[in-house]
Amino acid sequence: MGCISVNRRATCYIRAVLRELRIENLLLIERAELRLGEGLNAITGETGAGKTVLAHSLDLLMGGKARNGIVRPGAEEAWVEGVFDLPKGLLAEPELAELAERLPDGAEEVVLGRRVSAGGRTSAFVAGRSASASDLKLLGSRLLAFYGQHEHRRLTIASAQMEVLDGFAGADHLALREEYRAAHRECLALAAELAELRERDGSRERDLDLYRYELSEIEAVAPDPEEKAALLDERERLAHAEGLREAAGGALDATLGAEEEGGGAASALAQAEALLQDVGGVDADLDALSARLSALAIELGDVAGELRSHLDRLEADPSRLAAIEERLDALDRLERKHGGSVESVLEHAERCRAEIARFEGAEERNGEVEVALAETEERRAKLAAGLSEARAKAAAPFETAVARELEGLSMPGATLEVVLEPHPAGFGPSGAETVELRLAPNPGLEAAPLRDAASGGELSRTMLALSGVGGAGAETLVFDEIDAGVGGTTARAVGERLRALGEGRQVLCITHLPQVASLASTHFTIEKDVAGDRATASVRRLDGEGVVAEIRRMLGGEGSDEAATRHARELLAAA
Repeated sequence: MGCISVNRRATCYIRAVLRELRIENLLLIERAELRLGEGLNAITGETGAGKTVLAHSLDLLMGGKARNGIVRPGAEEAWVEGVFDLPKGLLAEPELAELAERLPDGAEEVVLGRRVSAGGRTSAFVAGRSASASDLKLLGSRLLAFYGQHEHRRLTIASAQMEVLDGFAGADHLALREEYRAAHRECLALAAELAELRERDGSRERDLDLYRYELSEIEAVAPDPEEKAALLDERERLAHAEGLREAAGGALDATLGAEEEGGGAASALAQAEALLQDVGGVDADLDALSARLSALAIELGDVAGELRSHLDRLEADPSRLAAIEERLDALDRLERKHGGSVESVLEHAERCRAEIARFEGAEERNGEVEVALAETEERRAKLAAGLSEARAKAAAPFETAVARELEGLSMPGATLEVVLEPHPAGFGPSGAETVELRLAPNPGLEAAPLRDAASGGELSRTMLALSGVGGAGAETLVFDEIDAGVGGTTARAVGERLRALGEGRQVLCITHLPQVASLASTHFTIEKDVAGDRATASVRRLDGEGVVAEIRRMLGGEGSDEAATRHARELLAAA
């Protein structure tokens, strides 16, 4: 929360939710960037200058439909982008779980974007990533509430009706509602789990048999990742046993000679060694060569011994080869069924064990969930009864408070009726009933749903009255045409109510009333410029004398009109 000084009056506001609004090529606006402030933000300008462009840009950010011809002539596309602070706890709502995953942990702001092509196609973005218009509606409606004449904005009131009544009922009621919502979410989760358990119950034995069979098949083979490589090597040796024996035997004969004939490399080497030893000690060089021959004779003897031993082991064993082939076939069958490798077979065995344990415990879990669901439903019902009682108790004083607010907003005799109906599903996200607010804007008229009973200006003033007494809902409120048919002291009353509302929330008001604009903490003006056959609009933030000049214009005065200037200064001084 921060405090700012507005015309010598210090007022404290919560931080702004909509920080920046950027617009490109939308109708008359080629490019505009608004850095919005806390409290009441006023947007003014000549009739036809393009104030409604700002209204439509915000409507687009809330997932509204792009109307035909909205892209500035000559441009390929229009673009709207809003930078919003994230209210604490907003992303914890279950409905926003998917959107929350797109944002980094600890995110304090989010950027919503909307692009409209000249051909009318639109695309939406949340935090720079592609999204849908529904995503913008889901998130945007929690960040910003728009009240004006267009049907799309009227429909946003449906989600606000329970919020304002609950806000009027007080903090204890809102805390009770949060308890109810947690219980309701738990009920839904347990009911879904129980339904899944019951759905699986019919196929449980079949699935259990399948997992048991597959696990027993794997355990019977007992595959080992290192075993297969050893089996493949052994199979290769056994398959070529005869050729290997011939090679080893021939090498041994060449080394030692045939038993009946003698000779061979060993004999020749021994003879050479003997000849050199006979002249040993005479020639040093020959002595060195004699030593090398002796070493060769020893090495050759070792090789011959190993060849003989290996030859003894190289016996064809058809039964062993058949056993290896059978073992490898069993491993291959498992690999083909469960992923192509011994490792994947072992992983599947673990999955089977886990599923068997889960299925075997399903009956017990079924009972646990049934008990938990019954207990949670009982708790939810008690909480819902408390909410229903509080809402019924708050309805009459709420109606009285709103009627009093409406009278001060140039709607004398207007009445509001709170209609509580049982929720069609028994229990909804916020209780066991629905809330509908019905308005009779003039005496003698039958109360009707808000979206059917009020004109654009009446609807905006009604929502201003509701926001003033309720205190719940979105933290940034936008009012369009709230001052339609209002003037004089009523205009001042509307402005005072908007400013008071801005002490707890951020408020944007598109207005043509100087009494309202003079009370704003931040003031923007839209100006239209016509050059030849082309019109463009620009947006400026006003300060100091700029605000005085704009208020004077709104009063109908020219720059040289001292009376209008004095009146403008008086309005600002009285703010």
